[in-house]
Amino acid sequence: MRVAAAQTCSLPGGPAANIGNHLRLAEAAASEAVQLLVFPELSLTGYDLQGLAGWAAEPGDALFAPLREAARRHGMTLVVGSAARPQGGDGRPGIGAFTFLPDGGTRIYRKRHLHPGEELHAAPGREDAHVHAIGGLPVALAICADIGHEPHGDLARQAGAELYAAGIVMSDRGQAQDTASAQGHAQRCGMAVLTANHGAPTGGYACVGRSAFWAPGGKRLAEAGGSGDWLVIAERGASDGHWSAWARAVAP
Repeated sequence: MRVAAAQTCSLPGGPAANIGNHLRLAEAAASEAVQLLVFPELSLTGYDLQGLAGWAAEPGDALFAPLREAARRHGMTLVVGSAARPQGGDGRPGIGAFTFLPDGGTRIYRKRHLHPGEELHAAPGREDAHVHAIGGLPVALAICADIGHEPHGDLARQAGAELYAAGIVMSDRGQAQDTASAQGHAQRCGMAVLTANHGAPTGGYACVGRSAFWAPGGKRLAEAGGSGDWLVIAERGASDGHWSAWARAVAP
C-alpha cells in the first residue's frame, strides 16, 4: 500500500484555477504507484475564509468531474480540500476534505475542530472520527486544527485507524506546534501520520511546506525539503506491515 501527501501551491480563483495543478500532482503520484493521495487544507481554493461561502460545493458537482475521472483512470483515491455546502439549517459552509474514489464514489469530511476565527465563516463538522478502509488500510482524515486536539487522534485510533492523514495550513509560526501534535498522535496512538501542507503562502500565512510522514511510534521517516510542489510517499510492506517513506520534488 502506497500513500502520499501532495504538497501543492494554491492559486487565487477557486477550484477552477487549481484543478489542473491537482491533476498534475496526481499524474506524478501515479508514476510512483500511489493508491491514496492527500492534498492540503482548502487546496482547491486556497485558505480564503471570506470566499468560502461562494466556493461551497459537493464532491459530486460537475466542476469536479476531472478529479473523479483522474481517480478512476489512475486507480487512486484522491482527498482534496475545498469548501463544503452547509449542513442542516446552519448557513455556514464547512471546511471539507473531499474524497474521490476509483470506483466513482465520493465522500466528504468536514473539519471538526475549527481554528479561532474560522467560526465566523465556517461551521464545525459533526463527526468525531472519519475512518474508511482504502486499499485495505483504515484511514482517518483530519484537517489542520484537528491535529491539535489529542482526542481527535484517540477517537480515530479507537475507530480502527492505522493511518491518520491530515491536510493542513502550516506557517513558519505554527510549524513547531503542528509538527509536535502530528508526531504526538503517532507516538500516543501507535498509528502512522501523514501531513500535507501548502507549498506557498495562502490566506496571509507564510506556509513552509515541510509535509511529512511519521511511522507508528513517532519516528519521522520523510519530509518535503521545503516549499514548492512535493510528494511525500510512504509504503506499508505487505508481509511485515513496516513503513518506509521518501520525498521527491515535482517540477512545475
